Amino acid sequence: MPRSWRYLHGSMLYTDLFVIMLNFAAIDFETANNERSSVCSVGIVVVRGGVVTKTFYSLIQPEPNYYNYWCTRIHGITQEMTNDAPVFPVVWRQIEPIIQQLPLVAHNKAFDENVLKAVFRCYQMDYPDYTFLCTCQASRKAFPFAPDHKLDTVAEICGYHLNRHHHALADAEACAAIAIQIL
Repeated sequence: MPRSWRYLHGSMLYTDLFVIMLNFAAIDFETANNERSSVCSVGIVVVRGGVVTKTFYSLIQPEPNYYNYWCTRIHGITQEMTNDAPVFPVVWRQIEPIIQQLPLVAHNKAFDENVLKAVFRCYQMDYPDYTFLCTCQASRKAFPFAPDHKLDTVAEICGYHLNRHHHALADAEACAAIAIQIL
């Protein structure tokens, strides 16, 4: 083991120069309209020991249950696709045991964290105060001369080709690939 490796603490390996995230869950939401509570899909990628161990994807019936043109244009999800989808609390009961208190990582923490808090409030669920980290913020430090810090751009810099941008699972996979390299 290189001399620079110091010690392991929880989900992170601390070294003289940087911190390597070993265990985390990358998360991405798509929304149906401009309301943050209108989650219509979620993607989760669980990383343990620096390796992807589980993925999860689900469509969700949004609240409020309507779609605006611009959101559908971005992600391609329509009301017809989510009419029979489960509501958020049902989906989150499947997600909770998967993420098991792992830090959550998103490539625009402000959006995904606010969406999660909004949908928890909407359904009057107790929010467990998840730790959120941001690969977009980290990419600004890791790649200061990148043309931009959008998910697909940063993923390419990290050697990951994002094929289905704005699909919640594909975006969570790209976020995990970035986090493995720069967080």
